[in-house]
Amino acid sequence: MMRIDIATLFPEMCMRVLDESILGRAQKADRIEFYCHQIRDYTIDKHRRVDDSPYGGGMGMVMQADPIYRCFEAVCGDLPEKPHVIYMSPKGKVFTQQRAAELTGYDRLFIICGHYEGVDQRIIDSIVDEEISVGDYVLTGGELPALIVADSVARMCDGVLSSAECFEEESIYSGLLEYPHYTRPEVWHDMGVPPVLLSGDHKKVAEYRHGEALKLTAERRPDMYEKYMELHPPAPPKKKRRKRRAPEDIAAGNDSRDEHTGTDDPIVSCAPCCNECNQNDK
Repeated sequence: MMRIDIATLFPEMCMRVLDESILGRAQKADRIEFYCHQIRDYTIDKHRRVDDSPYGGGMGMVMQADPIYRCFEAVCGDLPEKPHVIYMSPKGKVFTQQRAAELTGYDRLFIICGHYEGVDQRIIDSIVDEEISVGDYVLTGGELPALIVADSVARMCDGVLSSAECFEEESIYSGLLEYPHYTRPEVWHDMGVPPVLLSGDHKKVAEYRHGEALKLTAERRPDMYEKYMELHPPAPPKKKRRKRRAPEDIAAGNDSRDEHTGTDDPIVSCAPCCNECNQNDK
């Protein structure tokens, strides 16, 4: 069972999200564990301060290394091995579905949420294994990005969702954007459901959905479409097979193949270059 620890200044905020819906049920079913730790609990400052002004001057405050390190040490004391440590940072590699899937290979994750101007570089150099960004924009803290990573990773852990198919057919995971969905009523505001989805033909439904996914991806994410087509090139067209003659026709000398083309298709008209045909027509 995977365990995800989050070091933050707002543990209650994080747990309110993680205790809801699918992730909340998964915790109750012992499919995954979440722990959110208040970094202020690990400071030795009597005012519970965990930040200070940056050396060299500048705006804002920087989170100190020591409270984060003490929090990390306390968590490691409860674990059989060091967790994989992630620091949420706009300077990190952009988070992808592929990286989320790779992170499911760890039994323990420890996610650090920065705040203010970030954290002292020395804590990054000491314990952080990788820095992750959720996009090219800036937020007030690392809590929302940490929740994104935790949710994305957790839902792919065994038993969190009812089946792996629940996420394997979704946008991004399959390499394509997901096809459109429809539900009852069949007609809403004079707009109907595509007839193929009502046909009951599972093969045609699958073909329709794949076609819609390809079309959407080509329109909205051409970069993703090109990558998908490189990995899944279309199959070459099948060659037309010549029709074989029945043995009795061969024995009887009945050759229905055209003497010029060698096929069973009769000639409707001959090209002017066929002298023999031109002579026969005269």
